[in-house]
Amino acid sequence: MPNGILKGKKGIIFGALDNQSIAWKVAEYAFREGAEIVLTNAPIALRMGTINELAEKTNSIVIPADATNTEDLNNLYTKAIEHLGGKIDFVLHSIGMSVNVRKGKQYYEMNYDWTLKGMDVSATSFHKTIKAAWDLDALNEWGSVVGLSYIAAQRVFHTYNDMADNKALLESIARSFGYHYGLKKNVRINTVSQSPTITTAGSGVSGFDGFFKFADDLSPLGNATAEDCANYCISLFSDYTKKITMQNLFHDGGFSNMGMSAKVMDKYMRSIEEK
Repeated sequence: MPNGILKGKKGIIFGALDNQSIAWKVAEYAFREGAEIVLTNAPIALRMGTINELAEKTNSIVIPADATNTEDLNNLYTKAIEHLGGKIDFVLHSIGMSVNVRKGKQYYEMNYDWTLKGMDVSATSFHKTIKAAWDLDALNEWGSVVGLSYIAAQRVFHTYNDMADNKALLESIARSFGYHYGLKKNVRINTVSQSPTITTAGSGVSGFDGFFKFADDLSPLGNATAEDCANYCISLFSDYTKKITMQNLFHDGGFSNMGMSAKVMDKYMRSIEEK
């Protein structure tokens, strides 16, 4: 049941592609909780996805913006404020891309041009997104910025490649900019380290099915779904979390604190006995 915890708030949501994406669910839930939103994605992504369907469902508009391009970001904030009739209260950054992962490159054989491109899209764009808001004074006091991350920033997942480095940088940006924006305007900046989630982007990682099943077996609460993540993000946009900032928040059913579960141990022991 909606509780209206975002009533009167205005937000921008980056990265909704289709109805499998976490950003799509966040947009739906933000609207359900009373927020007015603007949707955005890179022009090429807009051509690939079905974001106009989401805009219709959430009574919102779509403003194309490449999050690696400062001019696009300035235009996005300016037009969003004009459309919404006021400054922004929350921003979701749900953007990630690695050419090395797409091309099946191993970590020890990366193409560094591709590495820099992926870092710009996946992590530096988070800094640019926040800086554009900073320069334009686009966020209200006690605003909230959330970026989506993954535990590969802390642990090795062998096919996640340079996306792990990108997520580590993303989390560092949240801490560093969280300090400065907190001092300036009480704006809080956090990352959410989400369970492996069945999305169009996530399923493109080699071995994703294995990641998903292992995490689900290891986590006492099981994997958090896209819907679960959306609810969590809504709480971080709300006034109930006004003192949470500069954090990487694990939203993973307990996976991040597990070493071994009975379920995984049973499977491992059976595989040994069958040999």
